[in-house]
Amino acid sequence: MLPMRLTRFIARMTNVRPARVRGRRPIASITFDDFPKSAWESGGQILARFKARGTYYTAGTFCGRTVDGTQFYDEGDLRSLAAAGHEIACHSFGHQPTPILSDAALAKDMERNAAFLAPFLGGGRAESYAYPHGASSVRTKKFYAPHFSNLRGVHPGIIQGKVDLAQLNAVSLEMRSFSREKLAAAIADARANNGWIAFCTHGVSDKPTEYDSTPAMLIEALERIAEAGIEILPMREAVAAALG
Repeated sequence: MLPMRLTRFIARMTNVRPARVRGRRPIASITFDDFPKSAWESGGQILARFKARGTYYTAGTFCGRTVDGTQFYDEGDLRSLAAAGHEIACHSFGHQPTPILSDAALAKDMERNAAFLAPFLGGGRAESYAYPHGASSVRTKKFYAPHFSNLRGVHPGIIQGKVDLAQLNAVSLEMRSFSREKLAAAIADARANNGWIAFCTHGVSDKPTEYDSTPAMLIEALERIAEAGIEILPMREAVAAALG
């Protein structure tokens, strides 16, 4: 078996579902992985202030649990964010790196998460997916690509020009990689080239882990996006607008 880093690199270099972003206008998406309860209780309130809707990548295994000191969402949070017009998206059920699972295990996990999410989606299925831990392989990209309109990774960059819908770039708003310079550069790039920015983080807390944002960081990002005149759309709507 190839080392995980090499597996991920080869996956990123292999275009499984090619498409072209039309570039008619700049677009941004705000996405939350896993999602910690603070992504809704704090992050959702901030999004509401800006009249913005986000994408919440949901792994069923975390529902109602506290893991390693992080409190995750519960069913009430899912009902509330769906009622507010946010997107409930798929992040697998077991939250395991996809390359370590067989196709049979991937199928079982995907159907388990689909069944878990269905009551919160009016009996439907999630349209957007993010790879747990950002880990993919060529095999798992090919497995998931037919099931979702878009799949997001974690490799940094704007979504523009020729893209792979089976592994879209992201721009981190996490403590471990956030900087005002990176934020400004991403927004300037998207505005100049009519690109799509998929911002990603996990929780939103005044006591963040390295994977979270502070409320001030999320507010600053939303302020800069608004100043640039960039529309914010959930991933399922953004992909249609970007390709349209």
